Amino acid sequence: MQISVIGCGYLGATHAAGMAELGYDVLGVELDGAKLAELREGRVPFFEPGLLELLSRHVASGRLRFTSDLQEAADVADVHFLCVGTPQRADTIAADLSHVDAAIDALAPLLNRPCLVVGKSTVPVGTAERLAARLAELAPAGSGAELAWNPEFLREGFAVADTLEPDRLVFGVTAQGPVEVLRNVYSRAVEAGTPVVVTDLQTAELVKVAANAFLATKISFINAMAEVCDLVGADVAQLADAIGHDARIGRKFLNAGIGYGGGCLPKDVRAFQHRAEELGASRTTSLLRDVDAINQQRRAHVVVLALDELEDRPRGRVAVLGAAFKPHSDDIRDSPALWVSAELERRGHHVVVHDPEAIPNARTLFPQLEYAADVEGALDGADLVLHLTEWPVYREIDPAKAAARVGRPRVIDGRNALDVGAWRAAGWSVRSLGRP
Repeated sequence: MQISVIGCGYLGATHAAGMAELGYDVLGVELDGAKLAELREGRVPFFEPGLLELLSRHVASGRLRFTSDLQEAADVADVHFLCVGTPQRADTIAADLSHVDAAIDALAPLLNRPCLVVGKSTVPVGTAERLAARLAELAPAGSGAELAWNPEFLREGFAVADTLEPDRLVFGVTAQGPVEVLRNVYSRAVEAGTPVVVTDLQTAELVKVAANAFLATKISFINAMAEVCDLVGADVAQLADAIGHDARIGRKFLNAGIGYGGGCLPKDVRAFQHRAEELGASRTTSLLRDVDAINQQRRAHVVVLALDELEDRPRGRVAVLGAAFKPHSDDIRDSPALWVSAELERRGHHVVVHDPEAIPNARTLFPQLEYAADVEGALDGADLVLHLTEWPVYREIDPAKAAARVGRPRVIDGRNALDVGAWRAAGWSVRSLGRP
């Protein structure tokens, strides 16, 4: 079996390298010239732990190749994985499906023999059915070119493991044939006992957005509880521990802070909200709107806390620890840390940002901010420290040594991840979210 991966951004490059690791000959198709050149050299144009080693090894072996030629992919591959992006549209909160549509329109007329096109991109429900009809209309192979939907569940920072050892596999199909093909593709995971859910196209599309909406709801719920805890003097971390022991609830994703960001949860929640509104599901629309609003309010709340701490410093120096939306990633899409940083800079403060991996990306989009090459450079002379991305290196900071570098030992822990007792013992004024 030969595999092609159409679109080699974050999802596609990871999936292509993972398929090569599973033993397949893989051809990645990427139209961006700069990205294609890097991939051909065995380099990854973004940071993801473990991916560089995996991809470079299989490029060197010849098992993984990259091209811009869809005809080559159509000629050699039996299974085509569609991994193009579906970002939020510029004019609405809906998903931009132009890349998905363009990929099908370009690939389908080249399919002269039986094959399977497998969508992995996150799309609004109803998209796959429309694409299946378009595939049948354009492909010379006719009904021999089938479409299935196999949503991805990658966690940034753990994407390699999630590709090679998924926690579940979802196959959205209209016939039994694609099920057997996909079971063969993922035979190692299937034989290891990974749960397989075979369903229709619509359910498969909904699985990914429903999962992300639920995770976002858990985060916004605990952040709403943090607001209540602030009002009454309760501790949201202990609250989360207590309710997390309930097996029906679970402790994961109950960490109060400045909220979620990245390229998936925000745009997926908004796209789901938009689609629910189109379908007339008003209760779903209302729920998702509130989830998104609570998330955005947490960022604004941190800005209010920071301005309160800087009330006597009209041009205060602010050290921001973290730029990526989460640790172990250089992804700054919809990053709460950078949103807060830019807002404080707009209010007249001097903001210095540090991040172990995301500074090059951050500097491109936020050139007005200052960036420090190391933690010490960010802390030097700071009137206020904001901990906004929970990288392990920040939890390892010696608060006593840090106090000697700053102008004033004041910190806002926007991720509730620092050892508050140790920092206070070292002379710091510490403000957490939802904790006394």
